[in-house]
Amino acid sequence: MSSAVERPTEDVPPAVRAQLLATEHWSLLASRSTTQNELLVRIGIFLTLVSASVVSLALIGQSTDFDGRFDAFTILLFSILVLVGSLTLLRVLNGSTEDAVYVIGMNRLRAAYVELDPGIDRYFVTSAHDDDRGVSKTYAFFEDISSPVQVLASSAMLILVVDVVVTGVLAGLVANAADGSFAVIAVAAALAGAAYFAAWMAYIVRRMAGQRRRYKAMFPHPAE
Repeated sequence: MSSAVERPTEDVPPAVRAQLLATEHWSLLASRSTTQNELLVRIGIFLTLVSASVVSLALIGQSTDFDGRFDAFTILLFSILVLVGSLTLLRVLNGSTEDAVYVIGMNRLRAAYVELDPGIDRYFVTSAHDDDRGVSKTYAFFEDISSPVQVLASSAMLILVVDVVVTGVLAGLVANAADGSFAVIAVAAALAGAAYFAAWMAYIVRRMAGQRRRYKAMFPHPAE
Protein backbone atom coordinates (compact mmCIF):
# COMPACT_ATOMS: atom_id res chain seq x y z
CA MET A 1 0.00 0.00 0.00
CA SER A 2 2.73 2.45 0.99
CA SER A 3 4.83 1.53 -2.05
CA ALA A 4 1.94 2.44 -4.33
CA VAL A 5 1.53 5.85 -2.65
CA GLU A 6 5.26 6.59 -2.75
CA ARG A 7 5.76 5.45 -6.35
CA PRO A 8 8.18 7.76 -8.17
CA THR A 9 6.55 10.23 -10.53
CA GLU A 10 8.95 9.10 -13.28
CA ASP A 11 6.83 5.93 -13.60
CA VAL A 12 3.84 8.03 -14.72
CA PRO A 13 3.70 8.53 -18.51
CA PRO A 14 4.37 12.15 -19.56
CA ALA A 15 0.98 12.33 -21.28
CA VAL A 16 -0.79 11.43 -18.04
CA ARG A 17 1.26 13.98 -16.07
CA ALA A 18 0.43 16.67 -18.63
CA GLN A 19 -3.27 15.84 -18.37
CA LEU A 20 -3.21 15.97 -14.58
CA LEU A 21 -1.32 19.27 -14.60
CA ALA A 22 -3.74 20.78 -17.13
CA THR A 23 -6.71 19.70 -14.99
CA GLU A 24 -5.21 21.40 -11.95
CA HIS A 25 -4.41 24.47 -14.05
CA TRP A 26 -8.03 24.83 -15.17
CA SER A 27 -9.19 24.34 -11.58
CA LEU A 28 -6.96 27.20 -10.40
CA LEU A 29 -8.14 29.41 -13.26
CA ALA A 30 -11.79 28.76 -12.36
CA SER A 31 -11.16 29.45 -8.67
CA ARG A 32 -9.28 32.65 -9.48
CA SER A 33 -12.07 33.84 -11.77
CA THR A 34 -14.68 33.13 -9.07
CA THR A 35 -12.70 35.08 -6.48
CA GLN A 36 -12.20 38.06 -8.80
CA ASN A 37 -15.88 38.15 -9.73
CA GLU A 38 -16.88 38.08 -6.07
CA LEU A 39 -14.54 40.96 -5.27
CA LEU A 40 -15.91 43.02 -8.16
CA VAL A 41 -19.46 42.46 -6.90
CA ARG A 42 -18.51 43.38 -3.32
CA ILE A 43 -16.71 46.53 -4.47
CA GLY A 44 -19.64 47.47 -6.70
CA ILE A 45 -22.13 47.03 -3.85
CA PHE A 46 -20.05 49.22 -1.52
CA LEU A 47 -19.53 52.03 -4.05
CA THR A 48 -23.23 51.94 -4.93
CA LEU A 49 -24.09 52.19 -1.23
CA VAL A 50 -21.80 55.21 -0.85
CA SER A 51 -23.37 56.93 -3.87
CA ALA A 52 -26.91 56.21 -2.68
CA SER A 53 -26.06 57.49 0.80
CA VAL A 54 -24.80 60.80 -0.56
CA VAL A 55 -27.99 61.24 -2.60
CA SER A 56 -30.14 60.38 0.42
CA LEU A 57 -28.54 63.21 2.42
CA ALA A 58 -30.20 65.82 0.22
CA LEU A 59 -33.62 64.18 0.61
CA ILE A 60 -33.30 63.79 4.39
CA GLY A 61 -31.98 67.33 4.73
CA GLN A 62 -35.03 68.77 2.99
CA SER A 63 -37.45 66.75 5.11
CA THR A 64 -35.75 67.61 8.43
CA ASP A 65 -34.71 71.21 7.66
CA PHE A 66 -31.15 70.14 8.60
CA ASP A 67 -31.96 70.08 12.32
CA GLY A 68 -30.75 67.67 14.99
CA ARG A 69 -32.51 64.76 13.34
CA PHE A 70 -30.40 65.31 10.22
CA ASP A 71 -27.21 65.22 12.30
CA ALA A 72 -28.26 61.96 13.97
CA PHE A 73 -29.18 60.40 10.63
CA THR A 74 -25.93 61.37 8.91
CA ILE A 75 -23.78 60.14 11.80
CA LEU A 76 -25.60 56.80 11.84
CA LEU A 77 -25.45 56.50 8.05
CA PHE A 78 -21.73 57.22 7.78
CA SER A 79 -20.99 54.93 10.73
CA ILE A 80 -22.61 52.13 8.73
CA LEU A 81 -20.60 53.14 5.66
CA VAL A 82 -17.35 52.98 7.62
CA LEU A 83 -18.28 49.52 8.91
CA VAL A 84 -19.28 48.20 5.48
CA GLY A 85 -16.23 49.82 3.88
CA SER A 86 -13.89 48.23 6.43
CA LEU A 87 -15.43 44.80 5.85
CA THR A 88 -15.17 45.31 2.08
CA LEU A 89 -11.50 46.28 2.36
CA LEU A 90 -10.80 43.24 4.53
CA ARG A 91 -12.45 40.96 1.95
CA VAL A 92 -10.47 42.58 -0.86
CA LEU A 93 -7.24 41.95 1.05
CA ASN A 94 -8.23 38.34 1.68
CA GLY A 95 -9.15 37.97 -1.98
CA SER A 96 -5.79 39.42 -3.01
CA THR A 97 -4.05 36.81 -0.89
CA GLU A 98 -6.15 34.06 -2.47
CA ASP A 99 -5.35 35.42 -5.93
CA ALA A 100 -1.63 35.42 -5.16
CA VAL A 101 -1.88 31.77 -4.07
CA TYR A 102 -3.58 30.88 -7.37
CA VAL A 103 -0.85 32.69 -9.30
CA ILE A 104 1.87 30.85 -7.35
CA GLY A 105 0.12 27.55 -8.06
CA MET A 106 -0.08 28.23 -11.79
CA ASN A 107 3.55 29.33 -11.88
CA ARG A 108 4.50 26.00 -10.31
CA LEU A 109 2.45 24.16 -12.92
CA ARG A 110 4.35 26.00 -15.65
CA ALA A 111 7.56 24.84 -14.00
CA ALA A 112 6.24 21.30 -14.36
CA TYR A 113 5.44 21.97 -18.03
CA VAL A 114 9.04 23.07 -18.52
CA GLU A 115 10.25 19.83 -16.91
CA LEU A 116 8.08 17.85 -19.31
CA ASP A 117 9.15 19.90 -22.33
CA PRO A 118 12.39 21.85 -21.74
CA GLY A 119 12.45 25.04 -23.77
CA ILE A 120 8.68 25.55 -23.82
CA ASP A 121 9.04 28.43 -21.34
CA ARG A 122 10.09 30.76 -24.17
CA TYR A 123 6.46 30.68 -25.35
CA PHE A 124 5.08 31.78 -21.95
CA VAL A 125 4.22 35.43 -21.34
CA THR A 126 3.87 34.57 -17.64
CA SER A 127 6.52 33.05 -15.37
CA ALA A 128 7.46 29.47 -14.53
CA HIS A 129 9.05 30.56 -11.22
CA ASP A 130 7.21 30.99 -7.93
CA ASP A 131 9.49 33.51 -6.20
CA ASP A 132 8.71 37.23 -5.85
CA ARG A 133 10.13 38.04 -9.27
CA GLY A 134 8.14 35.25 -10.93
CA VAL A 135 4.87 36.26 -9.27
CA SER A 136 5.47 39.91 -10.21
CA LYS A 137 6.04 38.94 -13.85
CA THR A 138 2.76 37.00 -13.94
CA TYR A 139 0.89 40.01 -12.58
CA ALA A 140 2.72 42.50 -14.84
CA PHE A 141 4.13 41.07 -18.06
CA PHE A 142 6.56 43.97 -18.38
CA GLU A 143 8.81 43.74 -15.34
CA ASP A 144 9.62 47.46 -15.42
CA ILE A 145 6.25 48.13 -13.72
CA SER A 146 7.24 48.68 -10.10
CA SER A 147 5.50 47.14 -7.11
CA PRO A 148 4.48 50.56 -5.64
CA VAL A 149 2.65 51.34 -8.89
CA GLN A 150 0.84 48.01 -8.68
CA VAL A 151 -0.18 48.74 -5.08
CA LEU A 152 -1.38 52.27 -5.83
CA ALA A 153 -3.49 51.02 -8.75
CA SER A 154 -5.00 48.11 -6.81
CA SER A 155 -8.63 47.70 -5.79
CA ALA A 156 -7.59 47.59 -2.14
CA MET A 157 -6.07 51.06 -2.39
CA LEU A 158 -9.23 52.38 -4.08
CA ILE A 159 -11.43 51.06 -1.28
CA LEU A 160 -8.99 52.34 1.35
CA VAL A 161 -9.11 55.85 -0.12
CA VAL A 162 -12.92 55.82 -0.15
CA ASP A 163 -12.97 54.55 3.44
CA VAL A 164 -10.56 57.29 4.52
CA VAL A 165 -12.84 59.94 3.00
CA VAL A 166 -15.94 58.43 4.61
CA THR A 167 -14.19 58.23 7.99
CA GLY A 168 -13.11 61.85 7.72
CA VAL A 169 -16.64 62.93 6.85
CA LEU A 170 -18.00 60.98 9.82
CA ALA A 171 -15.58 62.70 12.19
CA GLY A 172 -16.51 66.06 10.71
CA LEU A 173 -20.20 65.32 11.18
CA VAL A 174 -19.65 64.42 14.83
CA ALA A 175 -17.67 67.62 15.40
CA ASN A 176 -20.37 69.64 13.64
CA ALA A 177 -23.10 68.05 15.77
CA ALA A 178 -21.10 69.12 18.83
CA ASP A 179 -21.20 72.74 17.56
CA GLY A 180 -17.51 72.77 16.74
CA SER A 181 -16.01 75.59 14.71
CA PHE A 182 -14.94 75.15 11.09
CA ALA A 183 -11.34 74.70 12.19
CA VAL A 184 -12.31 72.02 14.72
CA ILE A 185 -14.38 70.19 12.11
CA ALA A 186 -11.54 70.29 9.56
CA VAL A 187 -8.94 69.10 12.07
CA ALA A 188 -11.21 66.30 13.34
CA ALA A 189 -11.88 65.10 9.80
CA ALA A 190 -8.19 65.21 8.84
CA LEU A 191 -7.02 63.42 11.99
CA ALA A 192 -9.67 60.71 11.75
CA GLY A 193 -8.90 60.06 8.07
CA ALA A 194 -5.15 59.99 8.70
CA ALA A 195 -5.54 57.66 11.71
CA TYR A 196 -7.75 55.29 9.71
CA PHE A 197 -5.25 55.24 6.81
CA ALA A 198 -2.26 54.71 9.12
CA ALA A 199 -3.96 51.89 11.02
CA TRP A 200 -4.85 49.98 7.86
CA MET A 201 -1.44 50.53 6.26
CA ALA A 202 0.26 49.21 9.40
CA TYR A 203 -1.99 46.16 9.31
CA ILE A 204 -1.34 45.56 5.60
CA VAL A 205 2.44 45.90 5.95
CA ARG A 206 2.50 43.57 8.97
CA ARG A 207 0.29 41.08 7.17
CA MET A 208 2.44 41.06 4.02
CA ALA A 209 5.63 40.75 6.06
CA GLY A 210 4.21 37.72 7.87
CA GLN A 211 3.19 36.08 4.61
CA ARG A 212 6.67 36.62 3.15
CA ARG A 213 8.31 35.06 6.20
CA ARG A 214 6.15 31.96 6.03
CA TYR A 215 6.45 31.43 2.27
CA LYS A 216 9.28 29.50 0.63
CA ALA A 217 9.56 29.33 -3.16
CA MET A 218 9.94 25.88 -4.71
CA PHE A 219 11.04 27.05 -8.16
CA PRO A 220 12.99 30.29 -7.71
CA HIS A 221 14.99 31.99 -10.44
CA PRO A 222 18.54 30.65 -10.71
CA ALA A 223 21.13 32.76 -8.91
CA GLU A 224 22.73 35.23 -11.27
